[in-house]
Amino acid sequence: MSTAAERVRAALKADDPVNAIEIPEVEARDHSDTCVTIEVARDRLHHALSLLKERAGFEAVSFITAVDRHPATPRFEVVHQLWAPAYGDRVRLRTRLLDDQTSVSSCTDLWSGAAFMERECFDMFGITFDGNPDMRRLLMPEGYGHHPLRKDFPHRGIDPERLYREWDQNRRGEALA
Repeated sequence: MSTAAERVRAALKADDPVNAIEIPEVEARDHSDTCVTIEVARDRLHHALSLLKERAGFEAVSFITAVDRHPATPRFEVVHQLWAPAYGDRVRLRTRLLDDQTSVSSCTDLWSGAAFMERECFDMFGITFDGNPDMRRLLMPEGYGHHPLRKDFPHRGIDPERLYREWDQNRRGEALA
């Protein structure tokens, strides 16, 4: 039986050099986490996810999240973790976003359940997923002008009374219209 790293390498090795995804040596980052982790360029992310699903048996997406490395550059990193139930393996894909980039391709066409994970990532970090059929806030109210898991979010938070007053005022205005 092949290891997860071997299956990932084989799946991402394309038949033609134009579509090849470069995979550096794949190994666990520390001894407590044996998940194979690879870095994938933003423009190759959807292709890599598709190949891993079709060729390596990664049938489910476990989670999609982001990391804000502010003030470092690049600031944001989107993380997808996939699961191959037939092998009991997981693989993690990391995609770094340049400062002017706050979007990546959606994978809802591959895994419909990813829609809510992408919405949560948008809501908390402000990263949009191109192609998501319902890219709107999931946890915070619509019109909320902040993304709470960003490092530049105010440490003291946002005054909830002010937010409620604005929300109530907008709600009442819409009801009268």
